[in-house]
Order: sequence, then structure tokens, then C-alpha cells
Amino acid sequence: MIDEQTDKPRSSFWKELPILLGVAILVAVLVRAFVLQTFFIPSPSMENTLQIDDRVLVNKLVYDFRSPERGEVVVFKAPTTWSGNADGEDFIKRVIGVGGDHVVCCDAGKLVINGKQLDEPYIYSVDGEQDKPADQDFDIRVPQGRLWVMGDHRSASGDSLEHWQQSGQDITEATIPEDQVVGRAFTVFWPVSRATWLSVPKSFEAIPNP
Repeated sequence: MIDEQTDKPRSSFWKELPILLGVAILVAVLVRAFVLQTFFIPSPSMENTLQIDDRVLVNKLVYDFRSPERGEVVVFKAPTTWSGNADGEDFIKRVIGVGGDHVVCCDAGKLVINGKQLDEPYIYSVDGEQDKPADQDFDIRVPQGRLWVMGDHRSASGDSLEHWQQSGQDITEATIPEDQVVGRAFTVFWPVSRATWLSVPKSFEAIPNP
């Protein structure tokens, strides 16, 4: 007696393949649109934390559930007055002050937030010489729903302080609306030799609420 086996036709795999590819593409598009996105670093404004041509991974979902926090590195849609680009442009900076914060420069060479000095070991340095926290004194209060952001390479960053100066100390022009934040940059993934987590420095934990 001969056993008869009925194998699934091999051709069925090729029939299903376009469906599988379509699902994979759809998932990738949805992830990029709503969850994660990669960005490359085009300028020195965040050195030495981020170098030109680094690739970072950005969590686009996190701020749907909470507001950005001090110390986080964020990607945001820059105002036209910042970028000069009417079509919009993505910037990446570190959040220094959130809504209600009183930020002052400087006390003993350090920023002061809500009365507490902030240690900033991430500020750009070369040959042991670290940038100053700011190139001039300032005393501001961040409006609710907005962010005061600065680059880690303070002497080479078009950030809140630069636009506060250029706008005649207009705090609205100098800050970023929270709803223009694309997401939080949480890791450098390329080049592999520089792969690292972009965690919030512990010094921010000591900053009191306003």
C-alpha cells in the first residue's frame, strides 16, 4: 500500500510574498511616522555629545504622554526666524528650561535654574578648555508650554540664547513651543564606534521645580 502525501503547493509562497512585503513596508512606514525616526547631525552645535554626521534614533511617541524634561536632547521644528527656511527645518538641542523655570547666567560660571546651580559636564571642551555656559549674562523665565533649549557647543550653537539676543530679548522668539518638538533623541547608533545612550545627566535631578 502506498501512502499518498499532499504537500502544500510551493507556488503558494510566491503568492503570499507580495502580501508579506506589503505588510512589512506598511509597518515600517507606520513606525517611522509615529514611533521612531533616524536623524543625522549636520552641524557642530551639539559637540562633543554629538558629532557631525552622527546618526541618532528619535522616539516620536514619548511626548504624546508627557512633556519634554530638562536635560533631554530633543529634535524640533525650528521657527522660520531660527532657520530662515519657510518649509521648516529640524534642529536638535538640549532642553535647559521648561515652562515656569527661572534661568540665570551666571553664578560662579554656572547656569542657575530655580535658584540651583547646574553642573554641565557635557559642554564642549577642547584641550581641557570648556566653553562658557553662555557668552553673556541673562535672566529669563520660560513661558508655560515653551522650552529654553541650548546646544552643548555653546560657542557654535544657534539656540535660545542667540535668538533672545537677536530678538531684543523677546522670550517668545527665544523659546520653542512644546508642540513643535518631534521627539526625544535617545541613542547614537551610527557610527558604531560612537554608539551610546543619550541619557539625562544626573545634575538635572537636583534642579527644583519653579
